[in-house]
Amino acid sequence: MEFLSQALPIFIYVLLIVLIVVCIILGIKIIITIDKVTKVVDDVNDKIEKVTPIFNTVGMISDRMSNAVVTVFGFVESLIGKLFLKNNKKNEESEEDE
Repeated sequence: MEFLSQALPIFIYVLLIVLIVVCIILGIKIIITIDKVTKVVDDVNDKIEKVTPIFNTVGMISDRMSNAVVTVFGFVESLIGKLFLKNNKKNEESEEDE
């Protein structure tokens, strides 16, 4: 029994040392992985910043084209509306004359 009371603390200390070493190794690997991920994220951010003006330009051109199309269709719609209103007014006037 006396052997167990002396050997068990030594066994526990050895296991704790192994656990600490494993935790240190895992911590170092996590730090290395986080550094690599940070580099990748920084690279992606740099590339996005380079491409962003292109997307802004495309968005601006799209907005202007949309506004131009809406204006043209509004003009065509008003012309067609005026033609049909004139025809309706002429038809109403001719019916009233009869």
